[in-house]
Amino acid sequence: MPVDVDAEVLSNTRLSAEYCVIALRAPELATAIQPGQFVMVRATHGETPILRRPYSIFDLLRDPSGAPFGFTLLNKRVGVGSRLLYDAAPGARFCCLGPLGRPFSLVSSPVEAWMVAGGVGLAPFATLTEALAARGTPMRLFYGARSAADLFCLDRFEPFGVSLALTTEDGSLGERGRVVLPLERDLAAAPASREVMLYACGPEAMLAAVGRLAGRFGRPSELAMERQMGCGMGGCYSCVVRVRTADGGSRYARSCIEGPIFKGDDVLWE
Repeated sequence: MPVDVDAEVLSNTRLSAEYCVIALRAPELATAIQPGQFVMVRATHGETPILRRPYSIFDLLRDPSGAPFGFTLLNKRVGVGSRLLYDAAPGARFCCLGPLGRPFSLVSSPVEAWMVAGGVGLAPFATLTEALAARGTPMRLFYGARSAADLFCLDRFEPFGVSLALTTEDGSLGERGRVVLPLERDLAAAPASREVMLYACGPEAMLAAVGRLAGRFGRPSELAMERQMGCGMGGCYSCVVRVRTADGGSRYARSCIEGPIFKGDDVLWE
C-alpha cells in the first residue's frame, strides 16, 4: 500500500552539470519497495511545481543490520521539479508518495538477466541487480549514453558480477553507436538453449527496438514504460500506454497502476 511521507534529504551527489543522485530518508516507504517501482515527488515547501513528478527508485539505503531506511533517486535536471532536486541541500524535504506501480518479475539461474539501459534509464536496475544477485541470477548490463561523461555509477554493478557492455554515441567509451547494436549482435549469437530474460528502461525509441528484438529472437522481455503523470494513482489518465488485448484488439493501459513494467510483446508501438 503506498504511503505519503515527508522525506529528508540526506545527501546530494553531483555526477555532472545535469545529473545527481539524491538520498532521502523514508523508512516507512523504503521497506516496501520492489525493483521497478517508482515514487511521486514534490518539494514540501513552495508553490511550484504544483504536481508531483515520477521517479524510479535508484538504490536502497540500509542500516548496519541491512534494514532499509531510505532510497536514492537518479535525477536529470530538466524542468522545475528536477532542478529543485538537483539544487537540494541536506536537510531539505520532499513529499514522496509510493512505492507505486507494478515491479519487475524476477528470474533465477539458469535464466540470465540482460538489462538494457539508456541514459537516466539506468535507475531501476540498481535494485533489480541486488534482488537478482540474491537469487544467483547471472546478469549483463547493456548501458548506452551520448558520451563517456554520461555513463554513471558503474561501480554500483561491478560488485555483483554484472557483465558490462557499454556504448556511447560519440565513441568516447565502449562501442560507438546505440546500445541496441551489441544487444542485437549478442542475441543473434546466443543459442536457443541459452535462456535469457530482457529488461529495459530508457528512451521510447530504445524500448521499441528492444521489444522488437525480443520478439524477433523469441526472448521474453519486460519494459519500464516511464511516463509523465499527474497523480500516480490511476486518476488522471495522462500516462497511458497502448497494449494488446486477448481478442487481438488494443486498449490504453495506465502506466502508473498497470505498469510501469509491461511485457514487451504486449506493447503496441505507434
